[in-house]
Amino acid sequence: MGFLENTLGDSPIVAAVKDEPGLERCLNSPCRVVFVLFGDLNSVPRIVAELKTAGKTVFVHADLIEGLSAREAAVDYLIHAARPDGIISTRLPLLRFAKAKGLRTILRFFLIDSIAMENIAKMKNERCVDLIEVLPGLMPKVIHRVAATCGKPIIAGGLVTEKTDVVNALEAGALAVSSTNPGVWQM
Repeated sequence: MGFLENTLGDSPIVAAVKDEPGLERCLNSPCRVVFVLFGDLNSVPRIVAELKTAGKTVFVHADLIEGLSAREAAVDYLIHAARPDGIISTRLPLLRFAKAKGLRTILRFFLIDSIAMENIAKMKNERCVDLIEVLPGLMPKVIHRVAATCGKPIIAGGLVTEKTDVVNALEAGALAVSSTNPGVWQM
């Protein structure tokens, strides 16, 4: 297990920050890993710097940063301007490029049907993906199946608002749980 997996094993709640008020609350939260889900070309370097100064491990969701496109240049920009620890994306080509540049990578995957389940199983041999964030995170039975078949550590995210959601996801095999809810960050 690597640094990130050990960190998440010790502190399995990930703060997913979607706005400035959330950023302010996150800075003093016990969460050690943060997903940045907002910002633009001008603000993302500051956001990452604030989080790193607070001792957080920072992943930027490249698909959600205003002004970035789904191109390798977007990853290069983030590496040089913001210096995150890793990248989140729904796009494998971006993750492949980020991995080649030495970043940790998280594939965000929406589990909406049986075809999605078949596709996520194919990630077992995808070396550019370090972890997989599955959404929504409220499906313990599905999380268990994904954890058993994809061969990658799982983060359950989306719609997680209560302690039972967190416990159920972790018991189903998720390594960690991400949430935009500051109440969950304190669990």
